[in-house]
Amino acid sequence: MGRVNTEKIADRERWLSAAPLTKEEIDRGLACCIAQIDANMDAFGTKFPWSATKGLEYPIIENIEWTDGFWTGLLWLAYEVTGDEKYRARAMENVSSFTNRVENKIELDHHDLGFLYTPSCVAAYKLTGDQGARRAAIMAADQLLTRWQPKGKFLQAWGPTDSAEHYRFIIDCMLNLPLLYWASEETGDPKYHDIAAMHFKTTCDNIIREDGSAFHTYYMNPETGGPDHGATRQGYSDDSAWARGQAWGMYGIPLNMRYLGDRSYLETWRAMSNYFLNRLPEDSICYWDLIFGDGSGQPRDSSAAAAAVCGMMEMAPMLDADDADAPVYAGACNAIMRSLINGYTSDDHAPLRPILYHGVYSWHSGKGVDEGNIWGDYYFMEALVRSSKRWNPYW
Repeated sequence: MGRVNTEKIADRERWLSAAPLTKEEIDRGLACCIAQIDANMDAFGTKFPWSATKGLEYPIIENIEWTDGFWTGLLWLAYEVTGDEKYRARAMENVSSFTNRVENKIELDHHDLGFLYTPSCVAAYKLTGDQGARRAAIMAADQLLTRWQPKGKFLQAWGPTDSAEHYRFIIDCMLNLPLLYWASEETGDPKYHDIAAMHFKTTCDNIIREDGSAFHTYYMNPETGGPDHGATRQGYSDDSAWARGQAWGMYGIPLNMRYLGDRSYLETWRAMSNYFLNRLPEDSICYWDLIFGDGSGQPRDSSAAAAAVCGMMEMAPMLDADDADAPVYAGACNAIMRSLINGYTSDDHAPLRPILYHGVYSWHSGKGVDEGNIWGDYYFMEALVRSSKRWNPYW
């Protein structure tokens, strides 16, 4: 494991003084989610939203993007919250679409099979026992294994697997690994688990810097399989800290720890989380890259904030009872969620609108800048569900 230097939390009292979310606040947040899901169900039909809004409206697409599983995940969360069969019925229609997609390998030559199939088909199987959903998710896990690079011990993100220029992985892939752990549990075949564990170790050893920040992308040497260099395709620069990448690490590490039963990564997680919290602005919602703060004129990324909260909530039961930072992380979750509920949602539930506003998809390409995005909607609702009850994660 790479060595990390953990920053002390700079303003502990800021987070310790954050009052727990009230039932009224949680219910208000969930009601906002349900109202927007209802409006969007009518608009989307059996199709899907594009990854981010354009002019605060989601374009409608076929099941071809890496983000489509988040819409189905929202339907499953709505079903869990309300018990209303209409969400289950539409989610199962989506599962049929995901089955067709994996059977015909439609736009699946990349590593994001977990983002696609965990909140859609794994969730469907966990909630309904549907065998077709289970089969589709295992097929997706098999497809993810085609990205495996045995010499470098990582799952390649994109591009031809025999291409030296594409011999790389990204921090986002930590969230794809639960699909593989689940597939091992379901099939009894250790190959999925073993590959996930090796990729996780390679990620922690290389993509996380000594100060607890993270590269977005890490290139390995195609000749030796060893480390080469870190870079970015999402953050402001190669040596800055892309906020959503930091959040992927904060959520991905405890997910992997849960499956591995390995607490040795706790300090790495703490380093990433403290780095993140120490760079939050006054309203507790990160800018799209953590080098930016109040007065920078840069956009926020509410989706990174929501994903980071899910990560802190996932880690909470793994922290020792006497961990002095545990109440700090709990307070940070309360402060961030209160800010998202009060300042980053809307009472306008017109069709095609997002649930969560002021997110960033890709600043460099100009896609989804200061817009809603579907993973932000999903992780915001997941965090609310985690706040409202004891939840069995899809991940």
